[in-house]
Amino acid sequence: MKLKLDLHEVPGRDIDRALRAIMAEAVEKKAPLVEIIPGKGSGALKKHVLKFLGQPENKALYHRVEKDSKNFGRVFVHFLWK
Repeated sequence: MKLKLDLHEVPGRDIDRALRAIMAEAVEKKAPLVEIIPGKGSGALKKHVLKFLGQPENKALYHRVEKDSKNFGRVFVHFLWK
């Protein structure tokens, strides 16, 4: 099961809330992968997503982050469940 969050559909003030919600859903459902789509644009939204994922309370939830090498506007968050 892969969860997906397309930030094109999220108003600017709700981005952190949407990111927290998708991370909580991944933990609840033990999803192995979350795909976050900040889009290509100027890269500011992608930087915001990576900064959010780098915060200690969020970093503790996942195994690793992968920036899609073929699509600049996509980030994968991998989880390991025991």
